[in-house]
Amino acid sequence: MKAIVCKEWGLPDSLVLEDLPDLQPGPGQVVLQVKAAAVNFPDVLIIQGKYQYKPALPFTPGNEVSGVVLSVGEGVQGYKPGDKVIAFSAHGGFAEQLLAPAAALMPMPPGMDFDTAAAITLTYGTSHHAVVDRAQLKAGETMLVLGAAGGVGLAAIEIGKALGARVIAAASSEEKLAVCKQHGADVLINYSSGDLREAIKAATDGKGPDVIYDPVGGEYAEPAFRSIGWRGRYLVVGFANGEIPKLPLNLTLLKGASLVGVFWGEFVKREPKANLAGMMQLLGWLGEGKIRPHISARYALADTPQALNAMAARKVTGKVIIKP
Repeated sequence: MKAIVCKEWGLPDSLVLEDLPDLQPGPGQVVLQVKAAAVNFPDVLIIQGKYQYKPALPFTPGNEVSGVVLSVGEGVQGYKPGDKVIAFSAHGGFAEQLLAPAAALMPMPPGMDFDTAAAITLTYGTSHHAVVDRAQLKAGETMLVLGAAGGVGLAAIEIGKALGARVIAAASSEEKLAVCKQHGADVLINYSSGDLREAIKAATDGKGPDVIYDPVGGEYAEPAFRSIGWRGRYLVVGFANGEIPKLPLNLTLLKGASLVGVFWGEFVKREPKANLAGMMQLLGWLGEGKIRPHISARYALADTPQALNAMAARKVTGKVIIKP
């Protein structure tokens, strides 16, 4: 089988495409034929050794996959060859085959296509955990989403609307904001062409948002947090900007506000039942048309470095998919 391999920490162009032996399942494991694998910003960090965990070298990046079961190991129940499944694995997704524990799989709902199935776990799982669980966003509240045209940002917009909230989308271009509008954003802010604090003030009649969803970090974090409403919840989702902001803690006191950390991967490990309940709610919303993953580009397996470069340059809206 062919696979993208990271042999040394570095940028996407250091990845190589190799022919590797077909995979064999051990006890409790399943081998999938990968039909689609989604690209996420953590993939860019993992291959550089900059993420929260470091796989042992060499390894194949990619953790969000849909495919067809090829074989199952001893003790696996509920899956058989030919089954269509969704998988979330620590790594190994950018390949023709994936070896994963059976516990990392869930059946694909009838009628779902492979590209959508590959785009539903990490971004929507992260945003559901953030917005529903950590922020406990309520109907009628207002949520500001920074970096709103990215995968997690668009997911957050849709989840906010599904909950009955008012959603303000902030992004760096009019083209990106147009995509946010298509996915339900009520108010649009271009933070590259104006004062972010003034725009938030105008959008909220001076009250500030109840929830701020921030997967970007960097220079916009402090002006956004200074704009938060009373008892506001600021979701620390990630640092796509590359800069980890340093926020003055007196701001939490003045607004009675909370800084709330969001680490979906650890949540999955520690609270699997709660995560499964969240995924089931997401699949229900998908069936009702309340959420719909935005897939902006598809790449061949050999072109995975190009897909990761586009993600690193923040040129991606929604999701991009690798098609082995």
